[in-house]
Amino acid sequence: MPNAAMTEKTDVVLIGAGIMSATLGALISRLQPEWSISLFERLDAAAAESSDPWNNAGTGHSALCELNYSPQKPDGSVDVTKAIDINERFQVSRQFWAYATENGVLGDPSRFINPIPHVSFVHGADDVQYLRKRYEALAPHPLFEGMEYIDSPDEFSRRLPLMAKGRDFSDPIALNWTDNGTDIDFGSLTKELLGYLGSVGADLAFGHEVRNLTKQSDGSWKLTVRNRRTRESRTVLAKFVFVGAGGGALPLLQKSGIKEIKGFAGFPVSGQFLRCTNPSLIDKHEAKVYGKAAVGAPPMSVPHLDTRVINGKPGLLFGPYAGWTPKFLKDGSNADLFKSIRAGNLAPMLGVGVTELSLVKYLVSELLKSQSGRVVTLEEFVPRAHGNDWELITAGQRVQIIRRKGVGGVLELGTAVIAAQDGSIAGLLGASPGASTCVTAMLDVLQRCFPREYADWTPRLREMIPSLGVKLSEDKALFHDVWNWTNKALRLTEAGAANTPQPVGVAPSA
Repeated sequence: MPNAAMTEKTDVVLIGAGIMSATLGALISRLQPEWSISLFERLDAAAAESSDPWNNAGTGHSALCELNYSPQKPDGSVDVTKAIDINERFQVSRQFWAYATENGVLGDPSRFINPIPHVSFVHGADDVQYLRKRYEALAPHPLFEGMEYIDSPDEFSRRLPLMAKGRDFSDPIALNWTDNGTDIDFGSLTKELLGYLGSVGADLAFGHEVRNLTKQSDGSWKLTVRNRRTRESRTVLAKFVFVGAGGGALPLLQKSGIKEIKGFAGFPVSGQFLRCTNPSLIDKHEAKVYGKAAVGAPPMSVPHLDTRVINGKPGLLFGPYAGWTPKFLKDGSNADLFKSIRAGNLAPMLGVGVTELSLVKYLVSELLKSQSGRVVTLEEFVPRAHGNDWELITAGQRVQIIRRKGVGGVLELGTAVIAAQDGSIAGLLGASPGASTCVTAMLDVLQRCFPREYADWTPRLREMIPSLGVKLSEDKALFHDVWNWTNKALRLTEAGAANTPQPVGVAPSA
């Protein structure tokens, strides 16, 4: 441990050992290998907060099945703009992971990514009609080729036996089914990226908490870092700082004093899931099945019966059930929310408190649910569910963004990159789709914080991400090329064979 009086110097400081910092570090190490990188993580392990495989949905959010990304408009049509945008961003992540696998940054891809069908599920005549419209809007797009529309009870039962057993099919059902989805263990992915960073000389310090950061006259940042085990402190000077600390990002960006963070606040929401403990049930379900949020419930509450592959072993989750604490991190403090209140964000926070009464009502109802009440919700997906086959687990904290709007504020359920005007510091706020679009988010950081270098980096970035600067939804040939390449590199098709998704017709009605 360096003496507290000593000052260390580094080019880049990454705060937090999650998927965002790991991705940014890997990109910088490939683009500018001579730059020194130091990472500080307050916990003793990598990916122990939101990037932990049990602490996020792990879906590989690509809008193949998440219905909140394709809402129905008042005129009855379905708006797929956001679904296409999110899928575009996920394709960027796939390309970087494929490049990283082929170039020794990542090892066996099956340790972090596996093929799993992505399925949208609805019941009731009105929602069945909506899902058909969604299919008709998405299926013609290159990024959604291969999607099927299914409303046959027999086909439903064949593909989803756990969900079919005991179901009353007099209530109409429908599925949008895509075989080209994936499950991603972001914990394993993060650890592999950090392992690579360590192998190329980055300083990875776990159990170290950044307590303060101050802008220096030369444009660098002075960080005070404390070893949580020994209580000793060290001082670090960095030319660039990235705050990838999940729920801890807002307080640190506030401490930085940059004007860009003024007016931002955070609303913490914790997630709970029922995790299946019965291996025979886990074996009967192999898909990520997403439904519709209940009327009046926020988009974050979309229920899903979710196959996970963690450390090579399949698991099954259902949820989410929302919880609430004032903590910004699962391993945080009950004072986190209150310490984040500033004169500049008080009005936005109060404004959201008034306008988001439905969210407050939803959270209260979730907090009051018993185990039997949770099982009743599960029965919509698993009609013959038994509570003794499921255990309640608490997932990570999500700090939703509150942004100033007019004299009040608005609650945003996405992610946002906050960067200082001079590019010396940046951070990421928000949650879903989060990890699945990590590469796009970190490219945004690079472009905004290193505009001069970015122009020189572009040819190298195109080696990593061939579609850089191109919308794959508008270039079908390029999409097929990168799809085949990423499928082969990530071993997502049998024996690594190329498998371009092809359009599938609507299944006949029952």
